[in-house]
Amino acid sequence: MGFAELFLLAIGLSMDAFAVSICKGLSVKKAGLRESAICGVWFGGFQAIMPLLGFFLGTLFAGTIEAFDHWVAFGLLAVIGINMLKEAFSKEQEEHDADLSVKTMFIMAVATSIDAMAVGISLAMAGNVNIFFAVLLIGITTFILSAAGVKVGNVFGCRFEKKAQVAGGVILILLGLKILLEHLGVLA
Repeated sequence: MGFAELFLLAIGLSMDAFAVSICKGLSVKKAGLRESAICGVWFGGFQAIMPLLGFFLGTLFAGTIEAFDHWVAFGLLAVIGINMLKEAFSKEQEEHDADLSVKTMFIMAVATSIDAMAVGISLAMAGNVNIFFAVLLIGITTFILSAAGVKVGNVFGCRFEKKAQVAGGVILILLGLKILLEHLGVLA
């Protein structure tokens, strides 16, 4: 998987954290460097750790499922992407408050990065991925977008939350499809 695909993957994974950060920014009176850094570190850190865990889990079972690993990678990415699209088009509004405590941020960071673990499993199945570069890129991208999301939310409100989720979902589905088509020999 090349840099462009990994970067798109990083953007797709960071969209949930970006959307939550936008709403965090909306809920604080003044979004400064401290608030941006808190969201960036929590979300970026967990988005980096979870795919690494998933990758190592995936490599444990790689020999067992090698014959259909491309279907597993496609399925996981498609399910995550479809779930993001479903959330984006849902009528329900999630509540986000200004609480930046360790407990709250831990829960939110885990919640927004569960899909990253599944992506890590997909990366193990896809093969030829430098996982350490991938998790570094995912973590940095999520840090930057989450930190910026706090400021965006503080200035513009939650207008971009749904669009971020749609973009992330579409990117993940397309990456899963690309992995599948490459393994089936449709794409070179």
